[in-house]
Amino acid sequence: MYFNLGVGGITLLFVVALLVASIRILREYERAVVFTLGRFWKVKGPGLVILIPGIQQMVRVDLRTVVLDVPTQDVISRDNVSVKVNAVVYFRVVDPKSAIIQVVNFMSATSELAQTTLRAVLGKHDLDQMLAERERLNVDIQKVLDEQTDAWGIKVSNVEIKHVDLNETMVRAIAKQAEAERERRAKIIHAEGELQAAEKLSQAAKVLSSEPGAIQLRYMQTLVNIAGEKTSTIVFPMPVDLYTKLSGAMARPD
Repeated sequence: MYFNLGVGGITLLFVVALLVASIRILREYERAVVFTLGRFWKVKGPGLVILIPGIQQMVRVDLRTVVLDVPTQDVISRDNVSVKVNAVVYFRVVDPKSAIIQVVNFMSATSELAQTTLRAVLGKHDLDQMLAERERLNVDIQKVLDEQTDAWGIKVSNVEIKHVDLNETMVRAIAKQAEAERERRAKIIHAEGELQAAEKLSQAAKVLSSEPGAIQLRYMQTLVNIAGEKTSTIVFPMPVDLYTKLSGAMARPD
């Protein structure tokens, strides 16, 4: 079966094909970087975008935040400890023109830059800082990445270090160090308690020596405590002044 469309029908089909080829619809989070004969023209979107077929081309750019998983990196800390670190980077395109013109593939470029920056920044810190100051290191890495990707129209909003993995030998060494630290603190606390007890005993001795009646009361309290216990031996404390008088009387010749 043959259809004879004629010149008008062919022309109509050609116009419809041109319209279909020239119409683009962009979502709210998309932008179109339009080139005319290879030269940048403008950024258009969202909504309906009409191009001149054969003369104009466009590149879609997604403006939503991208979650980039940085592969595990071997990092040598400042104190020469080898660790494996991975992280996640949150970034988005804020300048579609620069993201397309200034770099070949901004996704791949940002990923490679994140890997090298992660190794460079963490390599300037000790292992203890990597483990204890992760929030500060996240901010440092984010600032460096954001400055370097600014020329590409990329905004790095956040960086999170996910894991810092150590080998078994280093884990055992850290466990021993933590145990030694706990023992040191326990000894310090015990010594501080002995010092405070000695200070209190010294103060009590001064009070007893300055008040003659105080030591008598202390003797009475000691007798009460001994009487309340079931012991076979009772020691009666003798006042010092009485002992002195008795000793003097015994020492005099008859």
